[in-house]
Amino acid sequence: MPKTITIKKSVYDELKRFKKENESFSDLLDRLVKSQSKKDLIRSLRGSIEFEDKNDLFADLKKKRWEKGN
Repeated sequence: MPKTITIKKSVYDELKRFKKENESFSDLLDRLVKSQSKKDLIRSLRGSIEFEDKNDLFADLKKKRWEKGN
């Protein structure tokens, strides 16, 4: 099922530079995600993503980590 995401024009322009001819943006993102370790990917995206409510995000992450540990 397709999902719609919103990104800044500058991020779109950067992604477009990495996109191969006849490659969809979904394929590009899939290739980029699989080409790096998850840790490196998160570091490379730092500052590129804006969250509406960081406190909710951190609370959710903490809850999921706690659940995973039990």
